[in-house]
Amino acid sequence: MPNTTTPCPKCASPYGYSLGNAIYACTECFHEWNPEEKPEEEGAKVVDVNGNVLADGDSVIVIKDLPVKGAPKPVKAGTKVKNIRLGEGDHNIDCKIDGFGSMGLKSEFVRKA
Repeated sequence: MPNTTTPCPKCASPYGYSLGNAIYACTECFHEWNPEEKPEEEGAKVVDVNGNVLADGDSVIVIKDLPVKGAPKPVKAGTKVKNIRLGEGDHNIDCKIDGFGSMGLKSEFVRKA
């Protein structure tokens, strides 16, 4: 059995060693991993203005008046939006607002309810 080391995916230490049965361990942080398994990818987390992580189905509150193109009035500060869906891009929250319909919001203008 050759003496080979594998870098630790957690701390990047070059001293990861095989425990046998396809499991490796790090001598510095004691992390154990299987190099054949793909690491869990952490998707881009959507956070509100206060840093709280948002999830699909959450309710949020708009923190400032937001102008809407084609609408005679803005979405007022304090408007509660229920059952949001997270998406990609600049406007990362998809929702329905009473009186406005479906629209996209930026997470920097809402706080978790």
